[in-house]
Amino acid sequence: MTRVLIASLNYAPEETGIAPYSTKLAEHLAARGYRVTVLAGMPHYPAWRVAPGYAGQKHTTEIINGVEVKRRAHYVPSKQSALKRGLYELTSLRMGLDAARMERPDAILGVVPSLSGGIVARAAAARFRVPYGLIFQDLVGQAVEQSGVAGGGRVTGLVRAAEGWAARGASAVGVIAEGFRPYVESLGVDPARIRRVRNWTHVDEATGDRATTRAELEWPENAIVCLHAGNMGYKQGLENVIETARIAQIANSPMLFVLMGDGNQRDTLARLARRYALTNLRFLPLQDAEAFPSILAAADILLINQRGSVNDMSLPSKLTSYFAAGRPVVAAAAAHSETAREISASSGGLVVAPDDPAALLDALARVAGDPGLRVHMAGSARKWVATTFSETAALHGYEQLLASVLASGHHGRVHTPGRRIRAVRDAETAASEAEQSGRDRWAA
Repeated sequence: MTRVLIASLNYAPEETGIAPYSTKLAEHLAARGYRVTVLAGMPHYPAWRVAPGYAGQKHTTEIINGVEVKRRAHYVPSKQSALKRGLYELTSLRMGLDAARMERPDAILGVVPSLSGGIVARAAAARFRVPYGLIFQDLVGQAVEQSGVAGGGRVTGLVRAAEGWAARGASAVGVIAEGFRPYVESLGVDPARIRRVRNWTHVDEATGDRATTRAELEWPENAIVCLHAGNMGYKQGLENVIETARIAQIANSPMLFVLMGDGNQRDTLARLARRYALTNLRFLPLQDAEAFPSILAAADILLINQRGSVNDMSLPSKLTSYFAAGRPVVAAAAAHSETAREISASSGGLVVAPDDPAALLDALARVAGDPGLRVHMAGSARKWVATTFSETAALHGYEQLLASVLASGHHGRVHTPGRRIRAVRDAETAASEAEQSGRDRWAA
């Protein structure tokens, strides 16, 4: 059986960010006959506090849907700064300790971020003398520079050096956005080793009735609900949405702004909303997987907001969920950002200048006042999901990335899922024969 080791600090039960993709990839490979072990941290995102059931534990080992998950405790900062982020990354390297007592894998995949995912992947590959690949869900060096975290600019060079060291030794590097490619090449990665992979829509269809959901959430019938879902961190710059809500309230706009999720800036945003006495802005906590799609579908417009400094460092994972919800998207983001490129390519929304609350409000009013435009955007978004965000196609792309890593090894190994299928069938047959033999003996 082909053994695969995945280093991904974020993993289930985290339900947002990159964890759903790392989790589904691992479970998909396990279902395909690979023996998969994941090195991860304690669940903590996006709340930036260790999840109940894991707090206080130094290490755990779980079997989740056929995947062995080994976790190590690490520092989780409730507030972000360059120093705290550095400590977070440094202590996250502890997850690599479990590799020392593992059976030798045939290949390793590291997921970035965090930076530790790439470093652990390269270090483990050197120890076992096997090939490894990296999957860039975000660009850490760019994130440090662009996200607005205090002191980030002073450590950008160090972060890039570590990121480059992790990437240059990889047999294959997957990037979830084409805009990541120039940066990865600048790290010294051979362009021939860089592959485009895509994320997919990982939320289910809405099951709740739209009117019922709005009533349960106490959203007025005549309100135009503009919903942000997901992380509330520095990168999102949601102060822009707070200011947009303030302007809308002064203008007696029917818009209701909803910030749903968690993050290290949530309390700061709540204090700002109270200072302005905003009655047209509400906060919702993180929602479970069942309620989440129904709440998205109950909104009128789905919001993405990014700081103007955010360019090619990331592609928001929430886009896949937004498009699947069949609601128009309005994004306040830099015109040359990955977010803007994806929305423009899909025709599923509008992009306006970042850090400009008046421009955001104008765009929201335009969409709200044009039913035809809303229908066009929603239809385009659903088509984009069907053709581009297909889970089957995306996972095939990730498996092809792994196949290229395996093939680059000394033995040029190629995984054949049939091995496991035959083994399972043989085991089932043997068990059945043993059971029948036991019945025969009992009857005798």
